[in-house]
Amino acid sequence: MTADPTIFVVDDDEGVRRALTSAGGLLGHPVRGFPSAHEFLNAYQPSQPGCLVLDIKMPGMTGLELQRKLADDGVNIPIVMISGHADVRIAVEAMTLGAVTLLEKPFRLEELLAHVRKAVDKDRADREVQNKSASVAARLNALTPKEREVLDMIAAGKTNRAMADELSLSVRAVEDRRARLMKKVGAHSVAELVRLLGPL
Repeated sequence: MTADPTIFVVDDDEGVRRALTSAGGLLGHPVRGFPSAHEFLNAYQPSQPGCLVLDIKMPGMTGLELQRKLADDGVNIPIVMISGHADVRIAVEAMTLGAVTLLEKPFRLEELLAHVRKAVDKDRADREVQNKSASVAARLNALTPKEREVLDMIAAGKTNRAMADELSLSVRAVEDRRARLMKKVGAHSVAELVRLLGPL
């Protein structure tokens, strides 16, 4: 069963953190607040779906530094950046690192909720793609070396006759291997097979 998305709020201002925690709860998702980037890092598990509402200017590790660390560690949690005094350089860096948006304080509750909803949806879509890619990779790993050989030739656009000649096999033998690998991979046509191989 998929875990319910959690909205993580990291802000050193307790009043802002409390307000954001209450606002995030209006979306019907659990909300967890942290006063520092380090406390968030100690508690966060990348397998937990959701999004991060992150203040840029904090003592210790700043929001941008946390964003850079998550990116360096390959953690792709969508981030809604918030700041009371963001300049253009900071905004550009936050967006370049993949922030969904940057909101300047004070912002409207409806605006925050809209961006948090967008971030949660993005995380859900990203995880679906990752899960699909992992599933396809597992099915490809189940192919025998001979089936993989035929798969590579199909991907190269070779006909059954060309494959048979190159492998010194009968066309029937190539067709049998092709049918087995298509069944293992779960593709019903060459077009579907090519689409499955696309992101890998």
